[in-house]
Amino acid sequence: MIEVQTGFDSTTLLLMVSASLYMNKFEHARAIHCLSIKAGMLVDISLGNALINMYAKCGALSSSEFLFSERRYKDVISWNSVMRASLYNGDPKKSLHYFKDLLLSGEIADSISLSCAISASSALGEFDLGQSMHALGIKLCYLDNLHVSVFNSLISCYLQCGDIEAAETVFREMVCKDIVSLNAMMEGYASNGKINEVFDLLFEMQMADSLQPDTVTLTTILTLCAEMMLSREGRTVHGFSLRRLMLADIMLLNSLIDMYSKCKLVEKAHHLFQSAKERDLVSWNAMISGYSLNGYSKEAQSLFRELLHWFPNCSLSTVFAVLSSCNSIDSLPFGKSVHCWQLKSGFLNDILLVNSLILMYINCRDLTTAFSVFQENSALADTASWNTLIVGCVKGDHFHEALETFSLMRQRPSVNYDSITLVSVLSACAYLELLNRGKYLHGLLLKSPMGSETRIQNSLITMYGRCRDIKSARSVFEFCNILNLCTWNCMISALSHNKESRVALELFHHLQFEPNEITIVSVLSACTQLGVLRHGRQVHARVFRSNFHDNTFISGALVDMYSNGGRLDLALQVFTHSKEKSEASWNSMISAYGYHGKGKKAMELFHEMCKSRTRVTKSTFVSLLSACSHSGLVNEGLGYYNCMLEKYEIQPETEHQVYVVDMLGRSGRLNEAYEFIKDLHSNSSSGLWGTLLSACNYHGELKLGRQIAELLFETDPRNVGYYISLSNMYVAVGSWKDATELRQTIQEQGLRKTMGYSLIEVGLG
Repeated sequence: MIEVQTGFDSTTLLLMVSASLYMNKFEHARAIHCLSIKAGMLVDISLGNALINMYAKCGALSSSEFLFSERRYKDVISWNSVMRASLYNGDPKKSLHYFKDLLLSGEIADSISLSCAISASSALGEFDLGQSMHALGIKLCYLDNLHVSVFNSLISCYLQCGDIEAAETVFREMVCKDIVSLNAMMEGYASNGKINEVFDLLFEMQMADSLQPDTVTLTTILTLCAEMMLSREGRTVHGFSLRRLMLADIMLLNSLIDMYSKCKLVEKAHHLFQSAKERDLVSWNAMISGYSLNGYSKEAQSLFRELLHWFPNCSLSTVFAVLSSCNSIDSLPFGKSVHCWQLKSGFLNDILLVNSLILMYINCRDLTTAFSVFQENSALADTASWNTLIVGCVKGDHFHEALETFSLMRQRPSVNYDSITLVSVLSACAYLELLNRGKYLHGLLLKSPMGSETRIQNSLITMYGRCRDIKSARSVFEFCNILNLCTWNCMISALSHNKESRVALELFHHLQFEPNEITIVSVLSACTQLGVLRHGRQVHARVFRSNFHDNTFISGALVDMYSNGGRLDLALQVFTHSKEKSEASWNSMISAYGYHGKGKKAMELFHEMCKSRTRVTKSTFVSLLSACSHSGLVNEGLGYYNCMLEKYEIQPETEHQVYVVDMLGRSGRLNEAYEFIKDLHSNSSSGLWGTLLSACNYHGELKLGRQIAELLFETDPRNVGYYISLSNMYVAVGSWKDATELRQTIQEQGLRKTMGYSLIEVGLG
């Protein structure tokens, strides 16, 4: 038109502005603005409004506002344009300011003005203002079915302010709903945990011929399925999207990958990812995160390497996803390479990323580097950074380091600890049985509002229970502000841990909540200690009624309870009928065979466990070595002990060594046991020497027994059992004088032997 000089008018320029915006060619639109000024056509109100809108979408709010202020005459569309421009550029306060000026100007607000004002109110969380807009909408008669946008804005406002009932009322008053209304309401239900209502709305949508689910609808459903692990429903959505040919939408594809990953169906997520015709960075991030989440560390790391060929400038989300895959010593070299790559890419200015790096090094058991990264970024460090260190140390069993870090944290006045910090520190005190340190923290909490938080009080109960101060644990329990199921579980577990089995069962009878798996495991532990099968059977019946019989931890606890009660047949029955056998279940059954002198059965079960690819742990070897010791399978037991580190990468600890000494001692190989302990050097503990002393007593080996006893009197002088073992050896060889002198020493030192007791069930027919 310009070339042939036919001329143009304001309508021509308006169309050109719209075309430029559609094509995201903002430079062209600015050129048209210049042309409009040169041609003197800015007096056209429609062209002026279009340019206000154009500058808003360019992110130049000040230019939009300048154009608006320069206009002599402003219609309602002008006001709407500048209001939407403010909203679009993240300034809802300014949008409301323009809305008030609109009302004062004498111009009558229309449905778009009202929608903008309601959206601004919801963005600011101004619930009262949103209600005022609702009232204004009724007054201006905009709450009829011709103005669906006002209804939709009201629904979003009420949902964002947390009033789902008001949103539902507005939604139900709508006669003509559009897809935006349904999607907004569905998202509101999902965010408030109303799962049934979400699916009811989806069904209602499918029944209406005029409305069909779109990509936003399905993405909302898939996000809910991922959070709640609803794999069946997620698969249904996948099938629906295939039938409607909607998988070309990359946002929907990414939601499906995320859903399958979080539902532990990583193979299906992998298939979707591989078969996708188009993938964006979010797709790669979702798949890497899915691999990491499901323990496929090598696959996550391999995919990250491949990603760098396609997207060299990947996002923070990518780094978070791949760092979470580095959770063992084997992953440390790769984690370090990612750290180097981050340094080169300039990613380490983000404190969240620094925290992820710290956690990665802790998970890879490189505590030195974790603290080094923390020190290098101490200027950025916030409460979350300190918590990452403390929580990571506790999870990695570095309890002393966790307490030292907390002490350093308290020396920083600019950093405040929170409930996450205190829960972790109390856990460290519990594991180390540092009662005085725990009491000090309790005193600190009494001066703080955090002391009344339920999870803090639960941690205090657990700490006191672990430190064997059951009186203080009960005191905290009795003065709890709010008792939840976790509080009851902590108290029952504390009682069970301190051999207060009858009190634990009595508390269970008064439980004010429906018990969960943790409750049942604690109660079964109490039943095992009592050795009374009647109570255990009642709990077992409760397990079936509550549909907990497939829980692997409960199965393991039942195996322990029945085997300790002399019913190996019932223990085996529980183990055999378990659908999924966890490492704890296998360990319990191996231990059960050991208690009943069936060492060969225990060994067979151990090899079966290895074939099932269940992870073998240090607890497995404790059970296995115990079984070998009880059954006199000395050579076999020594063979298992010797291959622990080489074949299974498990470092032998004192509890394993005790059973080696026990099996050698039982078989009369006392000198061999003595040399074994001596070779351990600094690792040898009083428990090992005590086990050998018992073996000397059993075999009447006085000379070696006296030598060991003298050593034990120095290292553990308050243990009366050692004195009695040596005294019994003296009596056995007729050395009554030495035995009498030793008994006299016991009385002088005020040592007392703990009284034993036995239980039998009476009247069970």
